[in-house]
Amino acid sequence: MLTKKAKYGLKALVHLASGDPEKLTQAAEISEVTGAPKAFLDAILLELRNAGLIRSKKGPGGGFTLARPPTEIRMGYVVRTLDGPIAPLPCARRKTAEPCRDCVIVEGCEVRLLMLEVRDAIAAVLDQTTLAQMRDQANHDLSLDYSI
Repeated sequence: MLTKKAKYGLKALVHLASGDPEKLTQAAEISEVTGAPKAFLDAILLELRNAGLIRSKKGPGGGFTLARPPTEIRMGYVVRTLDGPIAPLPCARRKTAEPCRDCVIVEGCEVRLLMLEVRDAIAAVLDQTTLAQMRDQANHDLSLDYSI
């Protein structure tokens, strides 16, 4: 399950990708647009900056901007940066797998085998989707007329 941290981080990146790439955006604006509490968002933006996804400038006229073009930012990297491994259960993690407390036979566990498939499907979608695609999909959906 996606945490609020990753959800707010994705929304913050989409907001930055939707604006002028030369313009710095203040955290207060991102907080207002995404609905993320400002203090929580500050911690998320710091992680995104440390991961090389955004740049920041302090002081008057400061703010945040993307560090790379939206076509080069993959959503799988963002989610792993903020949430860690993409797996519905600890036993389905790729590198840091650990058996569930109640598991008797890890290798043949039917639930684990299904969750490995779920993990791979989620990871494939996230790893193939760029920030530009996510931004453009959101803009496309907003322009649709759903009236009959």
